[in-house]
Amino acid sequence: MTPLTAATLQSLDPRVATPSYDRSAVRTGIVHLGVGGFHRSHQAMYLDRLMEAGRASEWGICGVGVLPADRLMAEVMAAQDRLFTLLVRHPDGSLDARVVGSIVEYLFAPDDPEAVVEKMADPATRVVSLTVTEGGYNASAVTGEFDGSNPGVVNDLQPGAALRTSFGLVVEALVRRRDRGVPPFTVVSCDNIPGNGDLARNSYAAFAALRNPELGAWVRAAVPFPNSMVDRITPATTDADRVELAARFGVEDRWPVVCEPWTQWVLEDSFSCGRPPLEEAGVQLVEDVVPYELMKLRLVNAGHQVLAQPGRLAGLTYVHEACGDPLFRRLLEGYLDQEGGPTLAPVPGIDLERYKADTVGRFASPAIADTLDRIRADASDRIPQFLLPVLRANLAAGREIRRSVAVLAAWARSAEGVDDDGRPIELIDSRAETLTARARSGDPLAFVADREIFGDLVDDERFVSAYLETLAALRTRGVRATLESLA
Repeated sequence: MTPLTAATLQSLDPRVATPSYDRSAVRTGIVHLGVGGFHRSHQAMYLDRLMEAGRASEWGICGVGVLPADRLMAEVMAAQDRLFTLLVRHPDGSLDARVVGSIVEYLFAPDDPEAVVEKMADPATRVVSLTVTEGGYNASAVTGEFDGSNPGVVNDLQPGAALRTSFGLVVEALVRRRDRGVPPFTVVSCDNIPGNGDLARNSYAAFAALRNPELGAWVRAAVPFPNSMVDRITPATTDADRVELAARFGVEDRWPVVCEPWTQWVLEDSFSCGRPPLEEAGVQLVEDVVPYELMKLRLVNAGHQVLAQPGRLAGLTYVHEACGDPLFRRLLEGYLDQEGGPTLAPVPGIDLERYKADTVGRFASPAIADTLDRIRADASDRIPQFLLPVLRANLAAGREIRRSVAVLAAWARSAEGVDDDGRPIELIDSRAETLTARARSGDPLAFVADREIFGDLVDDERFVSAYLETLAALRTRGVRATLESLA
């Protein structure tokens, strides 16, 4: 067994691709906040591609852990010289392994926030990128308003505070750059949110305005926040993944990353201080990301919820298991064709029918073994971004809504805490206590009456009628019988 470090790269199994470029010559140009599985399977992979082609040596990544929970990642990054193994699982069961070397530094903000700020303030840093999750922008899913009462935000607004949030860290770095005559870096959100760059601009400018209104206006006007669409199914790493990597390739990696072959990144070409030649690595640089991001969010991300919420009620565990079940596959295909698809405008260069078929094929691949629980986690952040815009658009247009409504009713039903066979279902959500209380109340509308999540949907008579009917059916007849009526 060979532990993964810079010193052992040459002794790894030759079937494991390793960096051919000199990592010691790579200089940091990107600081990335929130180094998890997705960043490592996606953005870090694209930069590694460029470096492997002899490009982008000035665009190495400095990863940053912002939350206390990131300490384990910091330890792994240090022990493995910022290296990790990317395992690409193909539908036929084959497995590609590559060691990715584009992350050349890592800082843990809770231990030394000053080091993180100075790294971003360094003129060599020209891009700050983010994967902080849908809930990491501290904004209401309904109103978009920034929450100035958040304890971390309150802390970071105090003079001389040890900064705890991405807002405090990024804005302080921008202030120092401005004071030193250094142009602002570009902030690139890589989270699955409609208009992720616009949301990031609003949140970081709002925080800056709480420090000083003039500063907020400057951040909004002077700092580029390009929108992006990102896509690659990347399930959480398991012990079984580590064991398989060791058994098949002889590599001991404490935190490898597993992903599907599919990958896509569509990015607005709006940068203040230059950018890597990402188009040479397969990134689509465009003027308008909106058509691409709506396609992905309303078909792939919402489609995941279509399988996960009712599938978990039926006692299913995996995405491919649900997609392979004829009933749930019909539900998914019906949603894509009759609800998600009709809300989309034409997407340049994309055959939507082929894209929908590819989506079903990706979900059906047993190689990834992505769990429904991973998809269901933090649904109060995800569903308002992915599914509710589809439902609202179809309500406004008088189109089909039954499958979207069934997903919401299944979410409410599972929030009661048990599946159709009485087995417990854990609700992993920042709002779990409130959601459970509403789901278990005697009022069948209490769950969707939470206006912080659902806005004014509860005021729509057509929605309410369909929701009450579906929720009652789920409670009395079960999820399978209820879904049969949608076929």
